[in-house]
Amino acid sequence: MTTLINNNVHVLAHQTIKKGKLLCGDSYFFTSTDQYFICVLADGLGSGEFANEASVAVINVIEEFHGAPVEELMELCNKVLVKKRGAAVCVFKVDYESKNVIYSSVGNIRFFLYSPTGKLTYPLPVTGYLSGRPQTYHTQCFTYEANSKFLVFSDGFNIQGVKALLKGYIPIETIADTIITKYKNNDDDSTFILGSLL
Repeated sequence: MTTLINNNVHVLAHQTIKKGKLLCGDSYFFTSTDQYFICVLADGLGSGEFANEASVAVINVIEEFHGAPVEELMELCNKVLVKKRGAAVCVFKVDYESKNVIYSSVGNIRFFLYSPTGKLTYPLPVTGYLSGRPQTYHTQCFTYEANSKFLVFSDGFNIQGVKALLKGYIPIETIADTIITKYKNNDDDSTFILGSLL
C-alpha cells in the first residue's frame, strides 16, 4: 500500500493485478505541494501490456505538468494516448487555501467526496475514454471541510455503500482494510485511493 501524510492530507492507495497478468493496466500518481494535492487514476483499456503502456503514459505526463490546471492536464493526458490503447482517466486537485476540489474524469472511474456533516458528493464522469480523439471535458469544483474524506476507484472494484464506509471518524487505514477484505477481486486490475483532507 502506498501512503502519503502531511499537515494537509493523509492518503492511502491499494492496487491488485488481474490474475494471470504480469503488468497492471491501472496506474496512479499523487503528490502534495504547499499549495495543493493532486491525484490521477488511469485505467488502461483491457489488461496487460498495452493497458499498462496507456495508463503509465498518463501518469508520466501528470507527474511532469501537475502544476497546470486540471482541464489542461486532461487535454495533455488525451494527447499522450494517440496511437495507444486508450484509458479511463480521473484527475482531481485539492487547493488547500480555497478549500476547493477541482475534478475532471472521462470513463468508468468513481469518485466520492464525503464531508463530516454527512454530505456525499458524487460527480458523474463523462462516458467513454481518452484516446487522442477530440474530447469534451466536464471540470467541476466542490468545496470541502476539514476532515472530509475522498475515495476514488477503478471499475475492478465494485464498492457499495460508500457513505456508510466513509462516515464517522474511522481512520482511513481501517476503511482501507475493510475495502480490501470485502471487495477483493482478481478478475480485473483493481485500484482504490482513499484520503482524508485535514
